[in-house]
Amino acid sequence: MPRKPIKLPANIEYLSVLDENGKVDRELEPKLSADDLKKMYRYMLLARRADERMLNLQRQGRIGTFPQSTGHEAISIGSVFALQKSDWHVPAYREFAGMLYRGWPLETLFLYWGGFEEGARPPEEVNDLPYCVPVASQLLHAAGLGMAMNIKGDKKVVLTYFGDGSSSEGDFHEGLNFASVFQAPVIFVCQNNQYAISVPLSRQMKCETVAQRAVAYGIPGIRVDGNDVLAVYAATAEAVERARNGGGPTLIEGLTYRTTPHTTADDPKRYRNEEEAKEWVTKDSLIRFTQYLAAKGVMDEKAKQALEEEIDHEIKESVRRFEALAQNEELLNPLSMFDYMYADTPKVLERQRDELSDHLRKKKEGQTKAGEHGGSARKAVAAADSPKKSK
Repeated sequence: MPRKPIKLPANIEYLSVLDENGKVDRELEPKLSADDLKKMYRYMLLARRADERMLNLQRQGRIGTFPQSTGHEAISIGSVFALQKSDWHVPAYREFAGMLYRGWPLETLFLYWGGFEEGARPPEEVNDLPYCVPVASQLLHAAGLGMAMNIKGDKKVVLTYFGDGSSSEGDFHEGLNFASVFQAPVIFVCQNNQYAISVPLSRQMKCETVAQRAVAYGIPGIRVDGNDVLAVYAATAEAVERARNGGGPTLIEGLTYRTTPHTTADDPKRYRNEEEAKEWVTKDSLIRFTQYLAAKGVMDEKAKQALEEEIDHEIKESVRRFEALAQNEELLNPLSMFDYMYADTPKVLERQRDELSDHLRKKKEGQTKAGEHGGSARKAVAAADSPKKSK
C-alpha cells in the first residue's frame, strides 16, 4: 500500500497587538473600555512594585526565598482578565498580578512567602487554588476541575499556568491529554520565559514552540507576545469563549523573559548572557503598555504618578499588616500544622503531634530552668562584686 499523508491542523500562529514601542495594530486591538485598561495597568503596576518590595524584605530577612514575577505581569493579568468571577484560576508561582486581581490580599501572599501555611488559604468566595511550587502538578488539578465541570454541567472554565520547564514534565502531557480526550474547559497558559532555572529552552526541546504541542493533543494552540497584555487578553478571551461553549481546551504560549533570577537564591550570571537580558528589558510589558495608554489618552503622567503614590501606600500598609499577623500566637504555634490537614486526623499524625507537643513542652521547661539557674548565678556574681560594708 502506498504511503498516505495525514492531514494535520495549519501552522501555529503568533499573535502580537502592541509592538515594543507601544504602537497598536488597530485591526487586532481588543475592545476594552478605558476603565478596563486602567484596571489592567493598576494590577500590573501593583504586582511589579510589590515584587520589588518583597525583594527588599527578603534581603532584610523579613521573608524567605521567593520567585520574582517581574516581567510576567502581562501574561498573568492579560489572561485572568478574560475570566468571570465564578471561573477557576489555578496558578503556578509567578501569577502575582492575576492573584491580586482575583482578590488575594497582599498581606496573605506575603505570609505565604514568609513561611506561613495560612498564606496558601484562598479568600472566601474566590475560586482559586493556592500557589503551586512543584512544577506542572497543578495542570492535573486543573484538568480534574475541568472534567468535574463537564460532569456537573457547569458553564465555567479553568485557567492554569506553567513554565517552559514544566512542559518537559510528565504531568504536563498527562494534564493536556486528559483535558483533550474529555473536552475539559481548561486553558493552559505557558509562561515561556526561556529558562527552566538554568536550562535554556534549546536544551529542553527540539520543536520550535511550546504551542505546537497542541497539535499532538488535537486542541487549538497559539503563541503570543507575552509582553503584550492586549495580545494575551485577546488570545485568552477567544479560548475562554470556546471552552465555555463546549469547545474544549486550548494551549496558549506566552513568549517572555525572566529578567530576574529564578528565585532570590539564584545567580543567573552563571548561566545567562547579560547582553541578552539587557535586550529583553527594553521589551518590558509595563513600558509599552504605559506608552499605549498615554497615546490613547487613558492615562497621563500626572495620573500615573498619583497611582504610584497610591500603590506605595497600599504596599506599606500591607507589609505592616503582614508583620502584625506574623506575630500572631496561633500562626507561630507549630502544632497548628496538624489542624487543617484532615477532617479526621489519622492515628499516625496524632502520634506525631503528641511527640512534637512533648518535645516543645520539654524544650520550654529546659529554657525556664536555664533562666532560673542563670538568674541565681547573676545574683551571686552581683553579691560578690558589691562593696562590703565595714562593721
